[in-house]
Amino acid sequence: MKERPLVLDEVDSKIIEELQQNGRESYKNIARKLGVSDGTVRLRTERMIKHDYLRITASVNPLYFENSLIAMVGINLEERANTDIMERIAAVSGVQSVINVSGRFDLLVEVFVSSRNAFRQFLVDDLSNVGGIKSTETFMFLDAINKWAEHKKI
Repeated sequence: MKERPLVLDEVDSKIIEELQQNGRESYKNIARKLGVSDGTVRLRTERMIKHDYLRITASVNPLYFENSLIAMVGINLEERANTDIMERIAAVSGVQSVINVSGRFDLLVEVFVSSRNAFRQFLVDDLSNVGGIKSTETFMFLDAINKWAEHKKI
């Protein structure tokens, strides 16, 4: 039996809004606010998660500790960006996301690490081991509003 594609409706959107306010909110409380059953909330949430549309996680403020660093690194590659090199970069410690972009860079990589030394290791050692990188340019986050990141054992 072929699985139906994900189609979102107003109830799905409202469930997402509630979970964005509090990812720990019970399905029962969300259901009460939306006027649906808690089974509806649970099934719809599970369906969105199963289709890789929704993820519920804990996020941290990457600028909370004075010594931690968060940066966006623009990368130019020797060849076109492909899934293989993106996955190799994504596997490096501290990498939050790898984005294939248009413009002056081939990739943008968001990095969250515990120290300047850890960032040096990422930039000099870890990226060198990936290979295929022609050049990089780093943009350090000095401050941010509403910036959250995955902890990933920084």
